[in-house]
Amino acid sequence: MNVPELPKSFERPDAEFPNPVPRPEGELEALKRPWKAPRGLSFITAVNNTYVGLWYVGTALLFFVLAGILALIMRVQLASPESDFVSHDLYNQLFTMHGTVMMFLFAVPAVEAASVYLLPNMQAARDLPFPRLSAYAFWAYFVGGLVFFGTIFFGLAPNGGWFMYPPLTSTKYSPAENADWWLLGIGFIEISAIAGAIEIIVGVMKTRAVGMSLDKLPVYSWAMLVFAVMIVIGFPAIILGTLLLEMERAFDWPFFIAERGGDPLLWQHLFWFFGHPEVYIIFLPATGMVSMIVPTMAQTPLVGYRLVVLALIATGFLSFGLWVHHMFATGLPKMSLGFFSAASTAVAVPSGIQVFAWIATIASGRMKLTTPSLFIIGFLFVFTLGGLTGVMVAMAPFDWQAHDSYFVVAHLHYVLIGGMVFPLFAAIYYWVPVASKRALSERLGRWVFGLMFLGMNVTFLPMHITGLIGMPRRVYTYPVGMGWDELNLVSTIGAFMLAAGVALFVFDMARNFRLASEDNAGNVWNAGTLEWLPNGNYATRSIPAVVSREPLWDQPNLSKDVEDGRYYMPGTVTGGREALVTSPFDARPQYILQIPGPGWQPLLAAVFTAAFFLLLTVKFVFPAAICGVLALGCVIWWLWETDPGPIRPPADIGGGIVLPVYATGPMNHSWWAMIVLMVVMGMVFTCLIFSYLFLWLVNPGAWPPQGVRIPDWIWPALSAFLYCASVALVAVASRQLRGEDRRKPRSVPILIGVALLLVGGAAAVDLWAQWQTALSPSAHAYGAAVYAIMSLQIFLVLTTLVMGLYTIARWLAGKLDTVRRTTFDNTMLFWYYTAGQGLVALLVVHGFPRLTGGV
Repeated sequence: MNVPELPKSFERPDAEFPNPVPRPEGELEALKRPWKAPRGLSFITAVNNTYVGLWYVGTALLFFVLAGILALIMRVQLASPESDFVSHDLYNQLFTMHGTVMMFLFAVPAVEAASVYLLPNMQAARDLPFPRLSAYAFWAYFVGGLVFFGTIFFGLAPNGGWFMYPPLTSTKYSPAENADWWLLGIGFIEISAIAGAIEIIVGVMKTRAVGMSLDKLPVYSWAMLVFAVMIVIGFPAIILGTLLLEMERAFDWPFFIAERGGDPLLWQHLFWFFGHPEVYIIFLPATGMVSMIVPTMAQTPLVGYRLVVLALIATGFLSFGLWVHHMFATGLPKMSLGFFSAASTAVAVPSGIQVFAWIATIASGRMKLTTPSLFIIGFLFVFTLGGLTGVMVAMAPFDWQAHDSYFVVAHLHYVLIGGMVFPLFAAIYYWVPVASKRALSERLGRWVFGLMFLGMNVTFLPMHITGLIGMPRRVYTYPVGMGWDELNLVSTIGAFMLAAGVALFVFDMARNFRLASEDNAGNVWNAGTLEWLPNGNYATRSIPAVVSREPLWDQPNLSKDVEDGRYYMPGTVTGGREALVTSPFDARPQYILQIPGPGWQPLLAAVFTAAFFLLLTVKFVFPAAICGVLALGCVIWWLWETDPGPIRPPADIGGGIVLPVYATGPMNHSWWAMIVLMVVMGMVFTCLIFSYLFLWLVNPGAWPPQGVRIPDWIWPALSAFLYCASVALVAVASRQLRGEDRRKPRSVPILIGVALLLVGGAAAVDLWAQWQTALSPSAHAYGAAVYAIMSLQIFLVLTTLVMGLYTIARWLAGKLDTVRRTTFDNTMLFWYYTAGQGLVALLVVHGFPRLTGGV
């Protein structure tokens, strides 16, 4: 559609919105009404980012405290040699849970949670585009995370390390259910993270203030965009890895058992393809926070904005070439070691660009030594030291000496605490006035920083020495006379100093934080970005047009004009919750998005999803299946309400711009979400194909093994024909829905129904062909890999069947026609992907063995 041009007056920073007429009486109350949170018990059904974001941050901080308590217990055990404070098995559970909770339940959720709250405010959006998805992600994380942590009290916590290396975690060496709690418990947490990443990508690209083009986007938004893309690319590897290891444990499919063609190194490749980028996944949002705080504290724009943005993108790109950095001691070829060592060193360059940009910004202004400033300075010091030791372990010869020693423990904590925890605390002290009626105490904040900074260095600085003189990591005790006694005692004292700082912070939060739905503490730092505009549950009264990166500095009357409703969408058009959807590059208005309000569906769907995974863990298969069906039913229930269609004609949003209240195709926000989801599925499939090829490389001449028969070519040919035929029928249905006549074409549900039979038949034919050859998935890794590829494809086909039936139901209910076709468009996109992946899977499973002479 053609979108009207912005008024010429917006080209000047001091421009005022045209037609500054008084707003109609009652307009503000009408705007507030649909955004009010439910009362009583129903309050937990709220989906506003202002509530869900705070719940999310609070839960992440709870897990930070819980994981810290586990660390203190470990430090008490290690404070003296030959201690028996905890047993060997309990210590293994403690350090596994400490690492798992810190990485999976605190680090990634904390930065994702902060973005749920901050991004809409920072971009002057009414909310994120999928608020119920955010609520679903939070509740799945909250319920599942607490149950997962509770296993430590029953001796069921995982004890194989947060990295879960096989064969230690195989059924041979870990027959109990402890490992299953990790494998299935982490699964839904990753689903929660990916759901949040989809929300962030679409939110950053499609819901921004008018005129906030990519070159005016806050650095924090850029950082969260790169963060979310990295999750979409990196997290599927760990999802696949956990699935493969759980299938080995549950069904004896030998992906990692060398005696039957598997290889435990496959797990390390999958895990660290996720695990090393995860360090940067949690580091980049922290640097985005720093890039927002430093200019405010120095009262000057960020130096080198474009270089900082390029550094964020470069860091995200380079981080995916570092996973073998953790595998230098596994006997890899020297050429591989050289390549990954160089890549590990090169990633320091974009990090250095950001550090120098912050230093230059501080030097060009006058830095105020507030609590956020102190945490930023502490971050620069600690993270720089962690980066220097990172360059050391990037050198393969040094890594061989320091591998699995306490030097690596020290390096890891310097990077993670310095690179993520300190910036997060700076951000909390900086942004609490946006959400609270009172700012946190500056006096207590300085004590918090002092205790945390000293405690962190006293704890982990001695560990460098402890590791260099030979203390291995992951040991629960050590003998007397090794030279480690005093150093461990000092580290334990430092850990309690660090804990005291965190405890004082919790006290400060309890004393001063008072949730403000409208009347917050205000712009106490004189910041220049939009989150400091007057706001409520509906975000800003009107959505401004911006002309710079610091609009509050460059447009002096902006706050008053926004509050007076003199910009876009000062009221409600449809009587419900709405957001302004803008173009991805130059942020020009496109259409008015109707946002769903509170509901029990996301909460119930999350609870049943968590129950599904947790019941599977304890082998309650039938109750788990029931919960899975209930979770799917709740998702369908909530989706049924999210496509209201064009319930009214195009509306004037201000400034003479008239926009529709509905859009389809690439302009629609859900179309973007479906594309991102397809990228996630594509990465899962890519990692699975990598696993297939990796196992082929470790089984030269035995892929497939002797005696295994490959199905005749006629079967994959028939399956491919059925996939293509189903796509053709969906394309015909799409063409019929493009007509000018709004009457529903009667053939559409018939075409979709027949296409469903064809796509289901395509998967069934391939499964039948393999079944006829008597290929066993447990006899050899080849059979396991083939059936894993087929299982993923069957999952996609079943999902397509559900989506197809849902689309038919929408048509029968009168909620799908030539205009209101978003449901069909999304189903069509996923259908095309399913068929495309099916064709590639057929080529790999049936063509690759023939190509390599395995027939």
